[in-house]
Amino acid sequence: MEAIKVEHLVKEYTIVKKEKGLGGAVKGLFAPKKEVVRAVDDISFVIPKGEITAFIGPNGAGKSTTVKMMSGILTPTSGSVLIKGKNPATQRKEVVQNLGVVFGQRTQLNWDLRLGESFELMRHIYQIEPSLYEENMKMMDQILGISEFINTPVRQLSLGQRMRGDLVSAMLHSPDIIFLDEPTIGLDVEGKYAIRKFIKEINRVKGTTIILTTHDLQDIEELCKRLIIINRGKIMEDGPLEALIDRIAPYKELVVVYFDEEFAEHEKAEIVSREGNIVTYRFEKKEMTGARLICDLSEKKKFKDATIKETKIEDIIRIAYAEQI
Repeated sequence: MEAIKVEHLVKEYTIVKKEKGLGGAVKGLFAPKKEVVRAVDDISFVIPKGEITAFIGPNGAGKSTTVKMMSGILTPTSGSVLIKGKNPATQRKEVVQNLGVVFGQRTQLNWDLRLGESFELMRHIYQIEPSLYEENMKMMDQILGISEFINTPVRQLSLGQRMRGDLVSAMLHSPDIIFLDEPTIGLDVEGKYAIRKFIKEINRVKGTTIILTTHDLQDIEELCKRLIIINRGKIMEDGPLEALIDRIAPYKELVVVYFDEEFAEHEKAEIVSREGNIVTYRFEKKEMTGARLICDLSEKKKFKDATIKETKIEDIIRIAYAEQI
């Protein structure tokens, strides 16, 4: 079942180009030079119900603009967005009932109220039944431990506590879809752990569809199986994270520490470096597993230690970005 369907989505802005100097300022006042810029340039994708999808790209790539169009905050120049079959631009009230949105650098909590009072306010705004409200609050407390600071004024919360509060606020009305824009930005290790735990549990327990925009690559590695990369308003990659890794980094490396400077060779592994008794082999993942290579080498020559070097996800994403420039 489709949770989100985006077809040929375009968002254009008209900007005024200013010329230098006083003459340029006067000219711009009476005859401004205008330019149309495409922030989102004809993108299409479908996200099934219950999927956690990473939607990433460099700064200014068009991520936030796309999320704002999907949530109904912005109206597309052309193309369409459907949230569970409804258009957020024309059916905003119906769509909002099925959406939760968290922007990491902006809070929807009321700074002048206690955290619990902010939740009560959201309950009235969304007209949540008391029984559902209590059920959701209990589950949120089990996942995020909000009872520890629920009576604290929002303005006195730490960044991590405020982010947990924003997540609870976004989930109180049991939305089927939630947009998370940089939910772990600026958080410490404990705060990031709590947010990731929340995302996993909400997806597992309620089957919530989650769109995650983030620059924290560990968020992607731990949470997302599918990755959409956008750059300059266009989708450059869309598919399983493992497929992207296999395409960009089809090889692995095995570092073997021998007892002496004699070493073994293997027909399916290339020796890429050798320093004394330390030898690094490179092998193609489709041709050979690390365990098989270790076993084969150990039969030819005994060694002290062996370590498989996995390609880091930050290197994968960096290369993917570089390919798009």
